[in-house]
Amino acid sequence: MLLQCRNLSKSIGADEILRDVSFNLEAKEKAALVGVNGAGKTSVFRLITREWQADGGALTLAAGTRVGYLPQLNESGASGGYDSENGTRQGVTLYAELDSVFDPLKKIEEELRQLEGRMGTELARELDSTMEKYSRLAQKFEERGGYEYSSRVRGVLKGLGFDEDEWGKEIRMLSGGERTRASLGKLLLAAPNLLLLDEPTNHLDSDSVEWLEDYLRAYGGAVVAISHDRYFMDRVVTKTIEIENKKTNVFEGNYTFYAKYKAIGRETAFRHYFQQQKEIKRQEEVIKTLRSFRTEAALIRAKSREKLLDKMERVEKPESLPDKMRLMLEPKLMSGNDVLKVEDVSMGFGNEKLFKGVSFELKRGDRVALIGPNGIGKTTLFKIIMGEISPLSGQITEGVNVRAGYYDQAQQRLSEEKSVFQEIADSYPRLTQTEIRNVLAAFVFTGDDVFKPVKALSGGERGRVSLAKIMLGGANFLVLDEPTNHLDMYSKEILEEALRDFPGTCFYISHDRYFISNTATRIFELKPSGFAVYEGGYEFYSEKKRAAAEALAAAENKGSDFASDSSLSKEARRQKKEAEAEARRSRGRRERLEAKIAEAETQIARLDIMLHEGESASDALAAERLFTEKSELEMHLLYLYGELEESSC
Repeated sequence: MLLQCRNLSKSIGADEILRDVSFNLEAKEKAALVGVNGAGKTSVFRLITREWQADGGALTLAAGTRVGYLPQLNESGASGGYDSENGTRQGVTLYAELDSVFDPLKKIEEELRQLEGRMGTELARELDSTMEKYSRLAQKFEERGGYEYSSRVRGVLKGLGFDEDEWGKEIRMLSGGERTRASLGKLLLAAPNLLLLDEPTNHLDSDSVEWLEDYLRAYGGAVVAISHDRYFMDRVVTKTIEIENKKTNVFEGNYTFYAKYKAIGRETAFRHYFQQQKEIKRQEEVIKTLRSFRTEAALIRAKSREKLLDKMERVEKPESLPDKMRLMLEPKLMSGNDVLKVEDVSMGFGNEKLFKGVSFELKRGDRVALIGPNGIGKTTLFKIIMGEISPLSGQITEGVNVRAGYYDQAQQRLSEEKSVFQEIADSYPRLTQTEIRNVLAAFVFTGDDVFKPVKALSGGERGRVSLAKIMLGGANFLVLDEPTNHLDMYSKEILEEALRDFPGTCFYISHDRYFISNTATRIFELKPSGFAVYEGGYEFYSEKKRAAAEALAAAENKGSDFASDSSLSKEARRQKKEAEAEARRSRGRRERLEAKIAEAETQIARLDIMLHEGESASDALAAERLFTEKSELEMHLLYLYGELEESSC
C-alpha cells in the first residue's frame, strides 16, 4: 500500500474543514478526488504533501515515496509545482526546465565519456578496473532510460501542446497557463511514486487532454487527480473518492460509476431510513395501545416490545447534500430566426495570422461548441463577434432583436473592488435588496458571503457571479467563453440542463468533452489548416474525425507490401470470428443477468409478504431482520439492472 489516510481531520481556527477522511491508495492506482467547490479537496492534497498537519487521524506513506504535486494556477499566474525531490528553476528556457529533470543521468553520461577517454591511454592492469566501472555505469544509465531521455522530453512537450518554436522561450516569458503546463510536464518526466494533480486539464486543449489521459493510464506510479473533467475521469481513474459534508465516501469505479451508484445509494439510504422510521412509529403505536389496556399481560407484552425496540439498530438519516446553484435562462425577447452571420473573417496581430476565411451562420435554437487548439484564436473570434475588437477583414451581421449575453473566461467584466452584492446591484439597479439576495442565494451566496469582495472570490465563485448576471440580463444569444472552467460537477450539470432548456441561441468555447456531448447540436472547429463545420453533436464530430484519421492512415499504407490480399482476408475472417464470439458471450451474459433479476424480484416479493403477514407483524426483531434482507436484495437488484443496461450498450 502506497498511501493510507485514516480518520483525518483539519480545522483552521473555528472553521472545521475536514472531519473524517479515510481512504487507501495502492502503488499504481489511479483515483479521482471529487466534491463541490470548497469541500476540502485541495486541503487533502496539502495534508498529503505535509504542507499542513492534520489535527487528528493518521496519514501513512510507504517508505521512499516521492510525491509530485501540481496545484491549480495561483493568483500570480504560476502554478508553483511541488516535487519532494525536484524543485523548479527560473531564468531558463522551457526545454531546459524540463530537461533538467535528467541532470543526474547527464552526470552519469559525462562520467561514461570520461571513462571512454581513459580507456585509450591506460595500462592493461588499470584498464580492467576502468572497464568494470564503465560496465556498471552503462547498465545503470540504460536502466534509468539514459538513451531515451531526450526523446521523452520532446514527447512530453509535444503532447502538452508546445510547438517546437516555443521550446526556446524563457519560463518567465510564458503565460500562467503555459507555466502550469510546463510544471505538469516536469512532474511527469520526474515520475514520482505519487502524482497529485489539481485540475490538470484546465489549460490543455482536447488533443493534449487525450495525450495526458493515455500517459496517465500507462503511468507507473499512483495518481490522485482533482478534476471537473468527467471524460478525463472516466478514461483515467478506477477509484473515486468523494468529499461530502467534510467526510469521504469511496467508490471503486470511474466517475460514471460513482455518479450512478451514489444516486442509487442515496435513494436506498433514504428509503431504509423512512421505512425504519415507519416501522418504529408502528411499534410505538402498538406499545401505546397495549399500555392502554392496563392488564398485566398487556403491560408485559408492551415492555417486551419496548426492549426489542431499544435493541433495534437505528439507521441514521442521510445528511443533506451541499447547496447547489439554481439557474434558469429565459430570454426577455425572442430573436428572429437568423441570429448571426459571419462572412470571410480573418484576424491576426502584427505578422502573426491567427485565422482567415471564417464563415458560418447561427440560427435561433442553435447550441454550437467552438473547439480548437489553444492559441488558435477562439477567444479573439468571440471578441470580434461582441464588437470588442475589429477583424482584419470580413463582416459580422447580427439578426433582428438579437440581445447577446457574454461570459468572459477571464472575468474582466467583474469589478475587483466591488462586493458580490454591489456587482449585481450596480448592474441591475432596479432590483430590490431582497431580490438581489434571492438571486445570490440561488447561486449559493448566502449570509455574509454576499459582501465578499470580487477579488477574494475563487474561480468557481466568480463563474457563478457571471452566470447570475447573464441570467438577470435575459439575453437571447449567449456567447460563453469556457463557462465550465472552475465550476464543480454539480454546477456543470445544472448549467448543462439550463442550456438544453434555453429557447434562445448559444455559442460557446469549451474543452469539456462531457459538457459538449450533453449540450452541443453543432460543432465548429478552428484549426491551423482552416475552419470546419460539423452538422451534429460531439459523437458525430468524433466519428467524422475518426473516419478521417482512418482514411488518412489507409491512404498512407496504400501500395505497401506489408500484407498480401490473402493475409488481409485471413485477418478479416479472424476479426469476424472474434466479433461473433463476443456477441455470443454478451448474449449469454444478458441471459444470466435476466435470470438473476427474475430470482431477486421473486425473493423481494416473498419477503414483502412475510413483512406484513405472519410472526414478523408482531415481532420487531424478525421484522428488522426481514427488512434488512429485503433492502440488501433491492440494492443488489438495482446493481443487476445497471449491469444489464451496460451489457446492452
